[in-house]
Amino acid sequence: MSLLADSSTHVREVLNVVHHQLTTRPTSEPVAQSWTRCINEFQLDPSRFVTPPVLTQYELSARREALGDLIACSKLEMTTLYQQLADPELAVVLVDAGGAIVHQVSSVPFAEAVADDGFRVGALWSEREAGTNGMGTCLAERDCIAVCQHEHFYPRYTSLTCSAAPIFDDSGEIAGVLDVTSRSKLLQQHSLVLVGMSRQMIENRLLDARYRHANMIHFHSRPEFVGTLHGGKLAVADDSTVLAANRSALFQLGFRSLSELRGRRIEEAFNASLEDMIARSIRGSFHPVTVYSANATNRFFLVAQTSQNNSGRVARVLSNEAPAARTSAPEKRPPPKLDEIAHLEFGDPRMASQIQLAARVIQRKIPIVLRGQTGTGKEVFAQALHSISPHAEGPFVPVNCASLPENLIESELFGYRAGAFTGAQREGRRGKIVQANGGTLFLDEIGDMPLVLQARLLRVIEEHEVTPLGAETTVKVNFQLISASHRNLLELVHSGLFREDLYYRLKGVELNLPPLRERLDKLPLIHHLLANETDDPPELSPEAEHALLTYAWPGNIRQLRHVLQMAIALSDGQPIRCEDLPPEITQRTSAADMPTALRLHSADMDAHLADDADISALNAIQLNERETVLSLLDEHRWNVSNVAKALGISRNTLYRKMRRLHIRLSHEGSSSDGMPLDLDA
Repeated sequence: MSLLADSSTHVREVLNVVHHQLTTRPTSEPVAQSWTRCINEFQLDPSRFVTPPVLTQYELSARREALGDLIACSKLEMTTLYQQLADPELAVVLVDAGGAIVHQVSSVPFAEAVADDGFRVGALWSEREAGTNGMGTCLAERDCIAVCQHEHFYPRYTSLTCSAAPIFDDSGEIAGVLDVTSRSKLLQQHSLVLVGMSRQMIENRLLDARYRHANMIHFHSRPEFVGTLHGGKLAVADDSTVLAANRSALFQLGFRSLSELRGRRIEEAFNASLEDMIARSIRGSFHPVTVYSANATNRFFLVAQTSQNNSGRVARVLSNEAPAARTSAPEKRPPPKLDEIAHLEFGDPRMASQIQLAARVIQRKIPIVLRGQTGTGKEVFAQALHSISPHAEGPFVPVNCASLPENLIESELFGYRAGAFTGAQREGRRGKIVQANGGTLFLDEIGDMPLVLQARLLRVIEEHEVTPLGAETTVKVNFQLISASHRNLLELVHSGLFREDLYYRLKGVELNLPPLRERLDKLPLIHHLLANETDDPPELSPEAEHALLTYAWPGNIRQLRHVLQMAIALSDGQPIRCEDLPPEITQRTSAADMPTALRLHSADMDAHLADDADISALNAIQLNERETVLSLLDEHRWNVSNVAKALGISRNTLYRKMRRLHIRLSHEGSSSDGMPLDLDA
């Protein structure tokens, strides 16, 4: 009876506010306007609750597909926000511009409890369908809003508190709303602040996703805010026209909307050209540089970065520096010694362009990121660059971030003093970073470095000093930094697995090494590798040569080297024939035989993975486990390290499991003790 009375009181309160009669509770202006819209415009009755309609699966899928990039940019922030609020009695939801819930993060009990009220994925929560509520009223007001309990239109929702913020796209239009709905009325102010911050991060991610091929300018009036949540961000085309901006950029530059800025040249905002800002950012190792607004009244600090695939602009910028700047240098840099790294390519134009660019930037000690599939020769490329760098007289120190155990990588990188921890060497140990002082530090598979160590590495790069574990004093270091990864680091940044600030410190320039199957110099490369293996390299029969040239090489140059080593041994000084090559190579005489050049079909691989007699000895459970492992191996292109990570086990454990299930990596050879060779090793 008390619930019914309370419901009647709430209905009366809504009607009194709409009809400008005496009320018992103060009502905010946005809520009063929303109640008025619900009654006068949408013809809703607060005493007659109607469950919000739910989209069909087809309609929901269509809306999700249309918002694919927004949902992808929001998922991690929503999960993080849910963890920050740490309350099982709430849900974090994303709705589209029409009010449909397209993604939800919540506990199962809470989701089940509110589902009967229409709070579920696919439900429409615009004001027209659900009355006054956080999501719908936020869409109507185009501003952050909190709707607390009795501010809802329907009495059915007065146990809920909503905090919502609109998400604007690159055109300044509402793309959706981020909302936190809870049963706690005390959560209102705290959650509204966090929702607003999460909304800003989603907008920045969305800008990056939609303009990944544009030049990005990060700026702020204070240098410590450049590249942060509060920093301005501009997407600029190669012709220097502004394509998009976040709201912080518009506010700092004094524009009310994107339409006032879009299409203008960047020189109308700053007193510097795009080329100049990029060049200064590169020379400053991507620390913020100073510029002024176009009218020279406001000072800004900025970092300008080229697009992901625009390495040509970097080379052009470096070669077009002002003559005065070059002649004023105290000493002239020697020209790159291209003949010393000629062994990296034998006529492939893509490799040649990357080598020429690398040779230029390495002279200026610019950080380099090498990106390429496993086995494309990233470490060989890095060693070659070291040999022509200003640090060539120093050591080349490689670190494989994927192969070091998480509990050892910190001590390996930063070193430790004597007695720093149990099991430490008595005299302490210099870390890899200190060992690289005066030389080159090569961080292979940097994308697999744990987040906590990424923060420490960032500090080392910025401050040029390292503090060993357990030590109180720092050691000054100076080295050329080269990083490498087979993964897309920018995608890892967007998914929250890699620090954005570290990414931009590592990526002075990104070089892409093409996979072997796409290189146009395979034949001279094959002859070069044969000559490196023996003083009297064997010839290739026409059939063997054709097989080697048309094979897709999923393991790239590393796999090719292993195959040639085996072929030399089997040919015994005679010309290499198809019989000397692994069957998977000779069975594919045309690249067109493969549905994709990126992976081998597990069914085809299964033909030579194990003998039928071996497989028949497995029981039903083992056969099922074998199929699961084969499926994962195929999915990860037979990258043993990645499969082990997917299963949550070590590589050694996976190798033992594969031997027990009669899965052999016969296409990659085997070591002397029978252990399969890992293409990641």
